[in-house]
Amino acid sequence: MSVRHAAASAANFALVAGLIGLSGCLGACAIGSPEVGARAGLGCVDDSPECVQRRQATYRNMVDDKSRSWVHEQPTPEAYASGVRLFAFKTKKKELTCDELKRGKLEADTARTSVNSIGGRLTPAQASRSIMLAGEVGRELQNEINRRCKNT
Repeated sequence: MSVRHAAASAANFALVAGLIGLSGCLGACAIGSPEVGARAGLGCVDDSPECVQRRQATYRNMVDDKSRSWVHEQPTPEAYASGVRLFAFKTKKKELTCDELKRGKLEADTARTSVNSIGGRLTPAQASRSIMLAGEVGRELQNEINRRCKNT
């Protein structure tokens, strides 16, 4: 195994472990957590308990939004870095329309440039995780597009 392959394998393992941890956190919002604005977690990119709670609340709000109005909102670079929107697209992919899937795919494809634009506000590990998550979500959305949106 080359050093490059080993590093890529370690990075993928770290991403999977991080995604499992984040999905567990997102699925188990703390009882009694403070109410925050519907999108307050999108700009919160650190791992402080307050930011984790904000991201959890924002994610829950997005996946529970029957109108999916968040799909049509313009994301900020921090929104990509937080992972909340990408996780919401990942979670809701089977319910999204073809147009919504395409919008999510475009967001996932744009995430690398967007995350890189916020530079020093993210650690290299945070930027790398965000970019890897965007790649994974982009592939999943493309597969869903290919499966359901053949004529559009």
